Amino acid sequence: MKTTEKIIIYQIFTRLFGNTNGRCIQNGPIGQNGCGKMDDITKQVLHEIKNLGATHVWYTGLLAHATQTDYSSYGIPRNHPSVVKGKAGSPYAITDYYSIDPDLAVHPEKRMEEFLELVKRTHECGLKLIMDFVPNHVARQYRSVSKPEGIKDLGEDDDTNQAFSANNNFYYMPGQKLEGEISLYDEEMGNYVEMPAKATGNNRFDAWPNRNDWYETVKLNYGVDYINNTGCHFNPIPDTWNKMKDILLFWADKGIDGFRCDMAEMVPCEFWGWVIPQVKSLHPELTFIAEVYNPNEYRNYIHNGHFDYLYDKVGLYDTLRAVTCGYQSATAITGCWQSVDDIQDHMLNFLENHDEQRIASDFFAGNAFKALPALIVSATLNTNPMMIYFGQEFGERGMDCEGFSGRDGRTTIFDYWSVDSIRRWNNHGRWNNHLLNNKEKELHRFYKKLLNICRTEAAITQGQFFDLMYVNKGGWQMNEHKQYAFLRKYGKEVMLIAVNFADMPAQIAVNIPEHAFDYLHMPSFQTCTAADLLNGTEESIPFTPAKAVAVKLQAWGGKILKITL
Repeated sequence: MKTTEKIIIYQIFTRLFGNTNGRCIQNGPIGQNGCGKMDDITKQVLHEIKNLGATHVWYTGLLAHATQTDYSSYGIPRNHPSVVKGKAGSPYAITDYYSIDPDLAVHPEKRMEEFLELVKRTHECGLKLIMDFVPNHVARQYRSVSKPEGIKDLGEDDDTNQAFSANNNFYYMPGQKLEGEISLYDEEMGNYVEMPAKATGNNRFDAWPNRNDWYETVKLNYGVDYINNTGCHFNPIPDTWNKMKDILLFWADKGIDGFRCDMAEMVPCEFWGWVIPQVKSLHPELTFIAEVYNPNEYRNYIHNGHFDYLYDKVGLYDTLRAVTCGYQSATAITGCWQSVDDIQDHMLNFLENHDEQRIASDFFAGNAFKALPALIVSATLNTNPMMIYFGQEFGERGMDCEGFSGRDGRTTIFDYWSVDSIRRWNNHGRWNNHLLNNKEKELHRFYKKLLNICRTEAAITQGQFFDLMYVNKGGWQMNEHKQYAFLRKYGKEVMLIAVNFADMPAQIAVNIPEHAFDYLHMPSFQTCTAADLLNGTEESIPFTPAKAVAVKLQAWGGKILKITL
């Protein structure tokens, strides 16, 4: 659902966010390493997130998922460790679509009540709540103990003698036991037996997944016959479609504001086109965000699947990362917006999330400040949403070796752990900057300034966009490989935004063509006053096609010059 508001999503990995244990050990269990709870996300920190500029919070990993922690005393079936990644488990290996993960509750038996309190707190702090919907796959030992009365479990009525049936919820390998290139033995629980084997979540339709597969998950069947290649069987409506609609409505009825749909492109677009309008007919304000990586499918999932927003990963994220690291020219940014120009307001921009390496990690930029030009571009390029990942605003490095995750520049999603920058920001529940170092404070101030500009300035939230690079190439006034400039305009306000990806200051001159004045209906001035929104100063500049605008940019810096016409 598109709005005139600039949506700014703050992603929290819920299990890690409130954990204050500074003495975690590699592969440590929950008793040793601890685990953040929903109750740790207090009104105080939600107000801080709101003040940062956020409009939405995406709480990642809320749904009950496979774990090596034993909750059988609460009536929750144990998971065999062989089909759980890490001690905590993947938040995308769902064991019960109708339950909140017990790790996240102070009182596991009251996990739903604690979740509803989190929803209430989030809304009372003026924020909207997004949660995951994981439609493509579930944990190998999926079994709902919390489903409402009258709801049948996934696979309950499956004919396991058929590799494929439109009435089945899973795909099967009849007569074959799950083997795989993974150990299925545990000293305490013995062998994990799956007979017949089910297809693995990453579209592996045999009984032999390996360590690089999503071996802890099984693929859900939406009526596409991948095994016999007999095509799509969508009439009558497959059983899985109806079960998934029930799950979406269950959570929508809890008062949430949106779903981030994991690997949405691995589920047929026809399902989304069927289910989203039905859910929105009852909950019209609900937002649906899709994780889609194939640009050839973008318009299909927007126009036919009815998604509000899609990840802009393979376009803008990949390009900005490459420019930041010096592997690509800033001229490539123009191609990014051109490729999605007709659907730009449906694209979700980001520089970090739980799947990607941290900006400050050794695997990306090594320094969070190097990505500030990319941040400015990502946040201000158009009216579409922007997302940041918790700790990004402090330069969290993600260089711990937590356990299953390993040291890969990402913050683990598989292990019980705590995040250094967030732990110090927490400061025993005070949520202040007293334990942050000066660089972290400086970075946080920049994020807060920029995101609030994005949230409040009409030229950013609603304005038109005009790329200036086609008249600023090949000259001595500007290095188009290291600098990028564009205009945003709404009503009587226009912004000249310029960034510098270079590691040294740049004095540039930005040409604004006559076409820009005609296209955006702007008067020209020999001289006018421009407010630099990032540093609070004013400067006198020409605003005419006849003379370039001199702009001084810091290394890895940028300017947002606001002109009132």
